Parts: sequence; C-alpha cells; structure tokens
Amino acid sequence: MITSLAVGFDFDMTLADTRPGIAAAFRQLTAVTGTYVDEQAAISRLGPPLRAELAHWFPPEEIEAAVITYREIYVDYAITPTVLLPGAREALEAVRALGGRVVVVTSKLGRLAELHLKHLGITADAVAGDLFAEGKATALTEHGCGLYVGDHVADMVAARTAGVPGVGVTTGPCSADELRDAGARLVLPDLREFSAALPGLVRLAL
Repeated sequence: MITSLAVGFDFDMTLADTRPGIAAAFRQLTAVTGTYVDEQAAISRLGPPLRAELAHWFPPEEIEAAVITYREIYVDYAITPTVLLPGAREALEAVRALGGRVVVVTSKLGRLAELHLKHLGITADAVAGDLFAEGKATALTEHGCGLYVGDHVADMVAARTAGVPGVGVTTGPCSADELRDAGARLVLPDLREFSAALPGLVRLAL
C-alpha cells in the first residue's frame, strides 16, 4: 500500500517510438563492425536488454565490444528520429495533475533515456535504467510506484513482482492477450485512453 501517487512508465514503445532511431543505429553498427544486423528484425522485438538482441548477431566473445560501439553510435543516430507515441505527453500531465510523480523505468541506459526525454521536451521525476523484467521491480519499489505502464510482457512481470497493478499498451511487440496473460490489470491500445482510466487505477494503487 502506498500513500502518494507515483506512476512508473517504460520508455521504448510505451512513451516513445524509438524504432526509426534504433534501426538507424543498428545500420551504422553493421557498417562499423562488418557484422550484419537485420535492423527490422531487431526493432520488431524491442524490450529485452541490448545484449540479448546483439546475441542474435555477434558471437559471445564480441558482444561486450558491440555493446560499447552501439551505445557510442546511439547518441548520434537514435535520439533525433524518436517521437512521442500518441497520448504520452497527456498521460504524464494527467499523473502530475493528480499531484503524482512520473518515474521512467527502462531497460535502456539511464543517460540515454534522459537524452531522449530532453529531446522530446518531457521530464521525469526519476529515471531508472538498465533494468528488465523482475529487475525493474526494485526501482518501482524504491521510487514508491503504485502503477507500472509498459508494452512488454516483461513489464507486467515487473509490476507483478513489485506487487502493483500493471497497465499494458499494445504499441509494442506484445498483443493484448499476451499482456493480460502476463498479469496486466488493464490493457489499452495506446496512452490516449490512459488519462481517463487513471482515477480508477489510482484507487487500485493507493
């Protein structure tokens, strides 16, 4: 039970469509390393940590070097093409209108998520990065989040592990049924319906 409102949001494909920039970064990674990465395949399964995706393309002994190279490339190629998803700005405003805090909890490195937020002109009260599935639950608990909103089944695992309602959006790779099966308390097509649903969700969280 929490006594004040804080809402956790995933970033990629929950708040923002990062696919164009990530695809560009993977194309450049191919050019720099000489190892082919099918960027369309990669962006079709956003959510898991970067190392998990790179393991599809690089041998184990090359993954750490590829991680470093990709993250260097990312700043120049992936930030600018990213756009907010429908309803994202309004969702954050709705949380703040109720006196709540916005916490971004993402598998992306925190510093990269912060660059995205600055470029998109939105702010978070806290950003916790480099976390996935159950790992996100630690940040949700630490920041007192009463809800977690995400597009991936692993986000619903995070909410369930933290003992808070999970809200799924189908703007990412997972279907409504997959999100419900993973424990989502509510599934929305995107964040445009979140503001209307928020008061009811708050009653569940507080």
